[in-house]
Amino acid sequence: MTLTTLHIICIIWASIGLASFILLQFVNAPYGRHVKNGWGPEISNKWGWIIMEAPSFFIILYFFLTSNQSSYASMLSILWLLHYLNRTFIYPFRIRTRGKKMPLLIVGSAIFFNCINAGLNGYFLAHFETYGPESFNSPTFILGALLFTLGFFINQKSDYILIHLRKPGETGYKIPKGFLFNYISCPNLFGELMQWSGFAIMAWNLPALTFLVWTFANLLPRAVGHHKWYKENFKDYPKKRKAVLPGIL
Repeated sequence: MTLTTLHIICIIWASIGLASFILLQFVNAPYGRHVKNGWGPEISNKWGWIIMEAPSFFIILYFFLTSNQSSYASMLSILWLLHYLNRTFIYPFRIRTRGKKMPLLIVGSAIFFNCINAGLNGYFLAHFETYGPESFNSPTFILGALLFTLGFFINQKSDYILIHLRKPGETGYKIPKGFLFNYISCPNLFGELMQWSGFAIMAWNLPALTFLVWTFANLLPRAVGHHKWYKENFKDYPKKRKAVLPGIL
């Protein structure tokens, strides 16, 4: 595959992401609190997470181990792997969702999504990256690293608060409070958006930007859906909270 071909695939894939963003304004992906009957066979929520996130980890790991990446490209691969190590093998065993399920349709869609995004990014870092040692001194690295680190912290802190809202054995929903939950309903998603914005800035290539487009296309509607759900199900839900972007959305 040539770099031009890779870029064409990225443009097509990003365009599909924008179309999905429009679709998700009208449909909530049926997992978590939005799960509904009628979406076909279901699988354990925990195993669904593991199966659908695993391609993102193993595809990047394959390219990382089988190519001669520069130190900068290796750093990008390792950051990706750290995120998906948590998302695939740690997070599913922390959440308290005993008995909850998700449709296999969602799992299959996520596997396809993750294979394409990880494949595009992994292939670029394995075959087309041209980063030199000076990349670690660039403004894009400094800004991107700060955003990625802060986003990772926000995501982890928010997940911790959400997970510990439930006592062992509980499965119901409660109003989260404290930290950025005082301002937005979904700081966990805000942190993830910040992470991948930082990654795209550090990477400064089309595959990383394409993945960022898809991240926003998926997470912004998800956050708005969560926010609407909270307001519909809790009469005392704080009125000043936004969905995902403090003071904006």
